[in-house]
Amino acid sequence: MRPEQLYLADIVEAADAIRGFLSGRDRESFLGNDLLRSAVLHKLTIIGEAAARLPASFRECHPEVPWADIVGFRNIAVHAYFAVDWSIVWVAATRDALELRRQVAAILATEFPQSDWASNES
Repeated sequence: MRPEQLYLADIVEAADAIRGFLSGRDRESFLGNDLLRSAVLHKLTIIGEAAARLPASFRECHPEVPWADIVGFRNIAVHAYFAVDWSIVWVAATRDALELRRQVAAILATEFPQSDWASNES
């Protein structure tokens, strides 16, 4: 099993990628660009997969993070792809992923202070 630190780093990296993909973009340009939507959804799926693979005991120690919602979003994106509401994806990408990144960076700084990610809270 991979260490929790690596799953958390996956979440931070995916959130950073989303931020980069959407830099300078507005909702309309996102909704009108299939390649961009696909890239963002893929990174959100990675976030959900990483969250799902964290041990339940670890997730229980961090109830401030909505782990079940994150995993649920991933399940919809993967298993009910044609039911994806792109307006919800936009909100998840522009608001929720940024907040999650902040929360996960704080966890890394607290629990894994030696981590490269612990000092990288941008």
